[in-house]
Amino acid sequence: MTTIPVLDYATFDGATKQDFVTAWGEAARGPGFMVVKNHGVDPSLVNAIFEKADSFFALPLDEKRKVSIDKSPHNRGYAGTGSESLDEKSGVMDQKEAYNMAMDFAEDDPRVLRGDPYRGPNMWPENVPGFEHAFSNYFKAVLDLGVNLHRAIALDLGLEEGFFAQHFDESMSTLRVLRYPPAINPQPGEIGAGAHTDYGSITLLMTDGTAGLQVKPRDQDEWIDVPHVDGAYVVNIGDLLMRWTNDTYVSNPHRVQRPIKERRSIAFFMDPNPNSLVEKLPTVAGDTHYPPILAHEYLTYRLTATYSQKQPGNAA
Repeated sequence: MTTIPVLDYATFDGATKQDFVTAWGEAARGPGFMVVKNHGVDPSLVNAIFEKADSFFALPLDEKRKVSIDKSPHNRGYAGTGSESLDEKSGVMDQKEAYNMAMDFAEDDPRVLRGDPYRGPNMWPENVPGFEHAFSNYFKAVLDLGVNLHRAIALDLGLEEGFFAQHFDESMSTLRVLRYPPAINPQPGEIGAGAHTDYGSITLLMTDGTAGLQVKPRDQDEWIDVPHVDGAYVVNIGDLLMRWTNDTYVSNPHRVQRPIKERRSIAFFMDPNPNSLVEKLPTVAGDTHYPPILAHEYLTYRLTATYSQKQPGNAA
């Protein structure tokens, strides 16, 4: 049975730096999941996000719909329960609600005026004081961590340590908070989040400790529970990084079961700059498995599949 390793980010320095890189590479080629502790993100930033997210999700539905993701062409805003289906095969709608924000652009920014993909303003709720401040601070801190983790990725793959920095200076990375309501009289087949692989490079997930996240390595038939370590991030490989590494790294399916009590999580999806060309890295082995693609084209392709299965009346 595959186990999910726990990596100590504090060792990514000095004499133990290569130990972290080696452990990262083994996890990325195996379960595609790891738990990263001692990451340096201030716990107060995490607590603030949970607090503001709780306040937002407690608002009346009409208030939350004022910032509906349906109003944004840039994947920002509120997605209501039953508005997404991550399991594209079954089409079963996810029993969760979520709010997305990303790098913020003023409405008069030339990139916004040109209609560049995923360049737009965030939609901030009006009735949660301090929401924008908390989310913006957390976004910056976790983006910095994610970029630094890509230094370990580069070293593991035989690249210059700073190789990936050029691809994340204006990234499409998304901060998403999620609330899974408790399963009260659940219907057969209901799921918190259907089986899926993540779209981007890596995902950094912070949870409240409530169980539910499971992963199924591609070489196994059974789902395994992802462990919770207080204050640590669950980090997993996304499809775009698997594509970039020509399947050297593995993006494995995962899901969230309906929880017995409310479950909250904070996901940070690392996506490169819109016009980053994702193609086989020069240091990875094998014949090329995937044609080159721009990062924004790949993200649009994946988001379209997720939201195309909305059922009438379920839009956020």
